[in-house]
Amino acid sequence: MANDPDYRAQHQLRMAWMPWLYFKLTPAQRAWAEPWQAEVQAQLCAVEAVEIGPGCFIAPQARIFAQPHREVRLGARVGVGAEAFLHGPIDLGDDVSVNPRVIMDGGRAGIRVGAGTRIAAGAKLFAFDHGMDPGAELRSQAVRSRGIEVGRDVWLAADVGVTDGVSVGDHAVVAMGAVVTRDVPPWAIVAGVPARQIGDRRERKA
Repeated sequence: MANDPDYRAQHQLRMAWMPWLYFKLTPAQRAWAEPWQAEVQAQLCAVEAVEIGPGCFIAPQARIFAQPHREVRLGARVGVGAEAFLHGPIDLGDDVSVNPRVIMDGGRAGIRVGAGTRIAAGAKLFAFDHGMDPGAELRSQAVRSRGIEVGRDVWLAADVGVTDGVSVGDHAVVAMGAVVTRDVPPWAIVAGVPARQIGDRRERKA
């Protein structure tokens, strides 16, 4: 079946929406999937300021934009799913998972994500914000950018929002749909809008 063009096309689509499957391929599947990914990544590097580490997976339907001074760096074995939108500056550590329809815009100051972090489908990270001076129209407000720092071994669950200037500590968990507007301590479990701490991973048995 691995040599069937229809099977390959369907499995490519499956991996685009479930990128973790790429890292579980059999040797027979890798024989065709790795050259396919090499072509996808070479085409992207030819037109964008992207640095891609070894063993990465990038869905062809992902949109990565990285002009000079707004580079995107992917560490080793990073996965980027279909319809994800990444606009640099962004620096992703090794083994980071960016799932489908994630939005990450680095503004001027950038987004940095530590190794092993999972960013679930629909999460949104914006490293910039608009002013709200009542003396001027919103469209003419100055834009600020302080950056976003996400630590290692963090789980940002589906549809999480992270606002500019926030730091999420190592090993933290942000629950589905939460909006993070202030720093999250290491190991914290946070939920809600705005997000608040509801637990500590070190106190969980499972």
